[in-house]
Amino acid sequence: MPEARVAVIGGSGFYQMEGLTDVEEARIEETPFGQPSDAIVIGTLDGVRVAFLPRHGRGHRILPSELPARANIYALKTLGVEFIIAVSAVGSLRQEIEPRHLVVPDQLIDRTKGRPDTFFGQGLAAHIAFAEPFCPVLRDSLWRSAADADAIVHNGGTCVVMEGPAFSTKAESNLYRSWGAALIGMTALPEAKLAREAEVCYAILACVSDYDCWHEAHESVTAEMIVSNLAKTVEVARRTVRLALARLPARRDCPCASALQDALITPLDMVPEETKRKLAPIIGKYTAGERRGS
Repeated sequence: MPEARVAVIGGSGFYQMEGLTDVEEARIEETPFGQPSDAIVIGTLDGVRVAFLPRHGRGHRILPSELPARANIYALKTLGVEFIIAVSAVGSLRQEIEPRHLVVPDQLIDRTKGRPDTFFGQGLAAHIAFAEPFCPVLRDSLWRSAADADAIVHNGGTCVVMEGPAFSTKAESNLYRSWGAALIGMTALPEAKLAREAEVCYAILACVSDYDCWHEAHESVTAEMIVSNLAKTVEVARRTVRLALARLPARRDCPCASALQDALITPLDMVPEETKRKLAPIIGKYTAGERRGS
């Protein structure tokens, strides 16, 4: 099985990066949570092995509600991934955050409905801390790198994650603005929760494509508008990702790396063997010595 330390979840523009060498394709046909969105392209970029996963599949075939997020994060974990940079299209809920700007958000509001959002259950209860949903180290690397890439970048902001696939009504858009939210998108959850459960550092590089529908002086968002504006930001986003690789620490000491240490509630000798086997890539370091609870 090939290995990679960093993963980029995004679109086709992110596995066709200039300078990518030693390219290979990992087809993980099955996980305990189904198939990932697509084959994973792995290559070396500036000395770092990087895995590229097209979130919606090649050709953008998978709706946000259909995304196999558990399979995606599980597959990346089995490749040895420690950092996930999620490149996402978002709408702006703030005048100062303009289309084609970049944002590295620091908070999330979950407005999704019924998406499977945990690896746990089936005899193993776990409750991760999620007050800070993004890795602080990876966030810092991304926003500093975006500034170095000459992007107009905003550091921080709350992203509302809606169900989709339809865009917001004006009433919804203005409600989210009244909450103080800065962005709206469809894909950050459950990715961020699952990455935390898998003890993988996760942060978003948000590419602003539109003003949602609240802005009276701008036309309402359309799929065509999103595609057009993303095409104009993909190059600066690529430069940001490349610069961020050089800022990642050789050794992780952030809370993400030990997120399950105090989160596993069920005594491990009571967890069904099948559940332990299924979750071995995620909980293996805790079951190796059969840590027992009380």
